[in-house]
Amino acid sequence: MAEKQQDEGRKAVFRIPRTSFMAIALLTICVTPIALGEIPYLEWLYLFPIALAVFVVRTRTVATRDGLAIRTMFGKRDVPWSALKGLAITKKARVQAVLKDDTKVPLPTVRTRHLPVLSLVSDGLVADPSGQLSAEDIQPGASETSAGE
Repeated sequence: MAEKQQDEGRKAVFRIPRTSFMAIALLTICVTPIALGEIPYLEWLYLFPIALAVFVVRTRTVATRDGLAIRTMFGKRDVPWSALKGLAITKKARVQAVLKDDTKVPLPTVRTRHLPVLSLVSDGLVADPSGQLSAEDIQPGASETSAGE
């Protein structure tokens, strides 16, 4: 089991917090009197909470040793670290991956505070602009300990 985990390397999953389902449940409760009221054919209002739940479940960015897996509500894109030119930060502290052909790919749920984590997962291929990590932290296998100790 330890060998399999070592082969996979580091992995980070950035997703919408699951507590957002409480807001979706509250929206469902608020929609119910209108949808089931006296006006016929308003049951379609339940599509909004269902769409929000699908959005919360699907939207994420997974960073592995191989690259980034970006999943949105309607699609998925894999970006290897070798295709990455750098990262761009928007005015709202959102992070975008800049590819070698200068196209920008938004990274859903990744913010500037997550940049040290991306640097750790990429084994230093993405620089940590915050300076919170040292060279020993970024090296592969630096955080692993032997099972005998």
